[in-house]
Amino acid sequence: MTAGGYASRSRVPRGAAPDPDGLVRDPVGARASYLAYRTGAELALRKAVGETFDSYTRYWWELFRLPNELGGELDIDIRGYEHLTGALERGSGAILALPHVGGWEYAGAWLAGQGSPPTVVVEPVEPPELFDWFVSTRRAFGMTVAQLGPDAGNIVLRALRHNQPVCLVCDRDLTGDGVEVEFFGETTTLPGGPATLALRTGAPLLPTAVYFRPRGGHHAVVQPPLPSQREGRLRDDVTRVTQALAHRFEELIRAAPEQWHLMQPNWPSDRSNGAAGML
Repeated sequence: MTAGGYASRSRVPRGAAPDPDGLVRDPVGARASYLAYRTGAELALRKAVGETFDSYTRYWWELFRLPNELGGELDIDIRGYEHLTGALERGSGAILALPHVGGWEYAGAWLAGQGSPPTVVVEPVEPPELFDWFVSTRRAFGMTVAQLGPDAGNIVLRALRHNQPVCLVCDRDLTGDGVEVEFFGETTTLPGGPATLALRTGAPLLPTAVYFRPRGGHHAVVQPPLPSQREGRLRDDVTRVTQALAHRFEELIRAAPEQWHLMQPNWPSDRSNGAAGML
C-alpha cells in the first residue's frame, strides 16, 4: 500500500463498490456508472496521495526551521490542555499517546517552553548520522530523548516519577510483538507499552494529535484520559486499553487523514499485497 492508501484508509469506507445488482438490471448503464465511480475513486486517491506528501514535506520543512524559532512565541493552540495540566497538578506525570499526524515536535518544543519538558521515545533510523541529528535537534527543543530499546523503560519511568509528560508516538508496532487490535476495520498490532505504563504507574493516558493549520501554525487536541484501571489479568487489561487507544487514534486521524504520515505497511493485507517494498 502507498502513502496515499494509508491516508485514504480512514476516508473511504472498506467495501465501497457499485451495487452489483445494477449490473443485472442495466448492464450498459451499470458499466458507465462503474467507470465513473472508478475514475472518481482514482482521482480521489491521487488527490489524497498529493495531500499526504505535501503534508509530509511541510513536516520536514518546519522541523528544519523550528530551531530558529525557539525563544520566540510558537504559534499553537491546544484544545483539552486542561487534561495535561490536571494530571501534572496531581503529580502523576502524564502519557501523551500520539499517531504520526502533523508535527508533534512543535508541541513538544512548546511544552518545554512552558516548563514541562517532555521525555520522548524514538526509533533508531538509518543512517546513524540522521538519527544523531534527530536526537540533537529534539534535545535542543528541551526534550529528553530515549532510544527505543532496553533502557527506554527506565528513562520513561523516571520521567513519570518526576511528574513530567512522556510523549509516545505509537501507531506502529516497531518491534513486532505488539497487541492485536482492530484498527480502521482490519486486525493489526499496536504497541502495548503506553497501556502497560498507564496500568502500572497510574499516570493518565491521553490520546493526542498535533495538526498543521491550513494557513500556518498548529492546532493540538488532547483528549480525556482513557480508562486504565486494573480489572483483571495484566495482559487482558493491556489489550483492552490498547484497543480503546486504537479507536481514539481513529478519531484523531479522521480529523485530518492527509496529515497521517504513516509511510510503511501497517496491516497484514499490506504485506500480503507486496507493499513492503513499495516505499
